[in-house]
Amino acid sequence: MAKKSILLQDLAKTFVKNTGGEGAIPVIKSWDNKKKRMTDEEISKKTKLKITEVRAILNRLHYRGIACYDKKKNTQTGWYSYTWEIKEKRIAELIIEEQSEEIKKLEKKLEFEKDYVFFGCKAMCDSVPFEVAAEYQFRCPKCGKTMEIVNNKKIIKNIKKQLVLIEVALEKLSK
Repeated sequence: MAKKSILLQDLAKTFVKNTGGEGAIPVIKSWDNKKKRMTDEEISKKTKLKITEVRAILNRLHYRGIACYDKKKNTQTGWYSYTWEIKEKRIAELIIEEQSEEIKKLEKKLEFEKDYVFFGCKAMCDSVPFEVAAEYQFRCPKCGKTMEIVNNKKIIKNIKKQLVLIEVALEKLSK
């Protein structure tokens, strides 16, 4: 059975695009179901991208450990040739690492939203915790309007929804 490409998942596509640039997806797809290494010239022919674009993408991916290469010197010409390989497992590791950090941030934000009572003005400037609102005598520091209690149940619900979405995406990725 052929191995599924990691690029079938939206989270991975977005990550690869952000890491390697717009052309990174076709560059990585050029390796699908292949275990051999390829030169940047071969990749350029397959993807129809300029050789300089391919090299730039490969270097950005190499920086994150996604692409790795072997370097060989031609004894006659003195030139080096590079053969590249993509580590799809590394893409998954980096995404898991990145999303784990996002989960931690969201969990902190969720706790903050649950633990404090927030106040905001009618102009919807910023909502602030009770302590800050009390310092400003319940007047908005930006517009000066009276501040009232803000119902943050929607914010809490959205944070929980984001957490579930990330966990589902990570579960798909680990398969």
